[in-house]
Amino acid sequence: MPHFTTHLHDEAGTNALGAALARALLPGLSIHLQGDLGAGKTALTRALLHAAGYQGHVKSPTYTLAEPYAIQIDQQTVELIHFDLYRMASPDEFLEAGFREHFNSTNVCIVEWPEKGAPALPEPDIRVLLSVSGKGRDVELQALSDKGSQCLARLKFAPNL
Repeated sequence: MPHFTTHLHDEAGTNALGAALARALLPGLSIHLQGDLGAGKTALTRALLHAAGYQGHVKSPTYTLAEPYAIQIDQQTVELIHFDLYRMASPDEFLEAGFREHFNSTNVCIVEWPEKGAPALPEPDIRVLLSVSGKGRDVELQALSDKGSQCLARLKFAPNL
């Protein structure tokens, strides 16, 4: 399966990658964001949401666990649900909250701290690995399904070198 790696030198690089991902999204896509605290998971999601047309404040769903947003994909309104599972005590909480029903052929689901929801959490189409590196961050996007491969094939991103 395809993958993509890059180094983001600063916040502008993170915003540019979020915008590129917004342009490559497909309905039904599930993206897992993995990385330590401060690695840029929420910043990348915020940039993606704003580039996809969401105008309001994007907050981390650390306490609510999930925040829904209406975005545009190819002139179609799609619901994107941003999950943050950091505070979940067990995968059973994911099931009890009814979150699994959001993973379908029409919604886009972005999940921070997916390891907290395993094995109840559906497998991702794309895994994004973020790590702090110097003043920036290293990023790897891994396609794990046909839909994920389609998304990465649509990704047009040139890092600022």
